[in-house]
Amino acid sequence: MRLPVPLRHDEVSPDGAEHHLRVLTLNLHKGFTVMNRRYVLAEIREAVRATGADVVFLQEVAGAASHRHDLRPVRTLAGRVGRRTASAATTTIGGTGQSLARMPQYEFLADTIWHQHAYGRNAVSPAGHHGNALLSKLPILRHRNVDVSLDIDGVEKRGLLHCELELPNSEYPLHAICVHLGLRESQRQRQIDLLGELLRDEVPAQAPLVIAGDFNDWRLCAHERLQRELKLQEVHAHAHGRAPRTFPARHPVLRLDRIYVRNLRHVPIGLPKRPWSHLSDHAPLAAEVML
Repeated sequence: MRLPVPLRHDEVSPDGAEHHLRVLTLNLHKGFTVMNRRYVLAEIREAVRATGADVVFLQEVAGAASHRHDLRPVRTLAGRVGRRTASAATTTIGGTGQSLARMPQYEFLADTIWHQHAYGRNAVSPAGHHGNALLSKLPILRHRNVDVSLDIDGVEKRGLLHCELELPNSEYPLHAICVHLGLRESQRQRQIDLLGELLRDEVPAQAPLVIAGDFNDWRLCAHERLQRELKLQEVHAHAHGRAPRTFPARHPVLRLDRIYVRNLRHVPIGLPKRPWSHLSDHAPLAAEVML
């Protein structure tokens, strides 16, 4: 797998005093490929690891096992790390005490790399539930999931997962908000209102902030408001003039996924098309942020 492009030298301070963090956002599609043809959670975990991300923002993550959970990739991964018993599908990892078959997807992805994780349940069905998750190499001081579903009949539940991450030698924690907005324009506009209220009420104006996820904002209406009203910068749009195309992953047309920041220096990181185009219906985005 080709590694992400390195940080540009002109973005690094000469004295090396800055603290660098690599962030990644991905709509997981509950671990399935496009059209739900294959369950590829094990391959996704390897791809996410290869990015070297310190903080991972995930959407559409299963927090409880469903009847569709396919154990074949789990057995394959167990074999790669030396678990040779026939009961590999019920072997535990990371001391969680849970079987791989029933482990929430965010715990399976975190494993021994991201020791801190948070999950916000959004949608519940007879098969289980799913929502947003955040994996972090930094300590998570606190987290809260904000329901922004707006109680509209027939519309999938949505949420904002707000985490505060401990930073070394910093007056403020890093505020990290994992976002998955609705499919209707009117719903998204109201959700941007609620995001603005969250920032005004819970995020100090001077605090470092990263907001990342699936904004479903193909008309770029939310993008304009986030820049104008909330003083956010989208990392890739700031560098290249436009937000990146991320959907569908194999031949991206729509600009749905974003990484916004405030009070941080930043540079986008390019990711290879493969293996990502075969792992989800959304392409991931990555960035380096400097404190």
